[in-house]
Amino acid sequence: MHDNAIRLMPADAEALVSRALEANRVTPENAACVARALVAAEIDGQVGHGFSRVAAYAAQARSGKVDGAAAPRVERAGTALAAVDAGNGFAFPAIDAAIEALGQMTPETGIAGALIRRSHHCGQLGAHVERLAERGLVALMVANSPPAMAPWGGFGPLFGTNPIAFAAPRANGMHLVIDLSLSKKARGKVMAAAKAGEPIPEGWALDAEGRPTTDPHAALKGTMLPVGDAKGAALALIVEILSATLTGANHSYEATSFFDAEGDPPGVGQTLIAFAPGRALQEDFTTRLEHLLSAMTAQDGVRLPGSGRFDRRAAASRDGVVIAPKLHAEILDLVTA
Repeated sequence: MHDNAIRLMPADAEALVSRALEANRVTPENAACVARALVAAEIDGQVGHGFSRVAAYAAQARSGKVDGAAAPRVERAGTALAAVDAGNGFAFPAIDAAIEALGQMTPETGIAGALIRRSHHCGQLGAHVERLAERGLVALMVANSPPAMAPWGGFGPLFGTNPIAFAAPRANGMHLVIDLSLSKKARGKVMAAAKAGEPIPEGWALDAEGRPTTDPHAALKGTMLPVGDAKGAALALIVEILSATLTGANHSYEATSFFDAEGDPPGVGQTLIAFAPGRALQEDFTTRLEHLLSAMTAQDGVRLPGSGRFDRRAAASRDGVVIAPKLHAEILDLVTA
């Protein structure tokens, strides 16, 4: 916990972030959408996708690197496929449109996909697939991001940290969500450490000369290490193809930074795939899932992935969400700039 930390109730935190974005060339509708996503990430413990992003988002909207007024366009590209053009705006309105399209298509077709191009940083992927699980769907999402990892055996950043997320609905509403970056740690956590002036653990990243580093600033100029070494780098390639080659988005090595207001829009991509469970089963999907999860948790020490978010959400609803004074002041300055 930060010394002298400030607590805001979630609705107040959303209103503050939304006002900061609106003051920086973002429409009220888009600002509210982005604010919901950033505050939810902060509450869920994904601080690299939370308050620390507000200043960079605002700067990019001011410079035109991201179009704060963009409205996503959705085209039906097949019986069970939607193509979403984010219009070089924020990713979250485009993801909302993709989720809505999948919610309409998947119950009819059994499986459906949404391909998003000309997009931006999409935050915590788990939150997006969780919304599909809330509709009773099994969901998978992949995304590419600006270059941060080298292909295995290489020396320069080529792939993004290229996260993957999965969700499955549970009858008790505590849906299973798995959200992971293909770097050993998400690059957003390195950025958060840099903003906080804190070191990172050794083993997360290399500097620009390929040496291990605990300096987050040096890490941001170097490369992130893939989870699972060569296997993680191969998975990053799969994600790159699904989220960029397939969608028509920029590949990671073509994308500009999410962290500054320089250059062209990042133009990255995201792919979401949803399944209507039970179509090929003679018994209930959620019953089968509970058998599997129960077999896991019957072993001492086993905790389901992502389960900690429920306690964090309950605490935030009761006590508010914590924001460091420095970040709070930074966001307030954006409101009055």
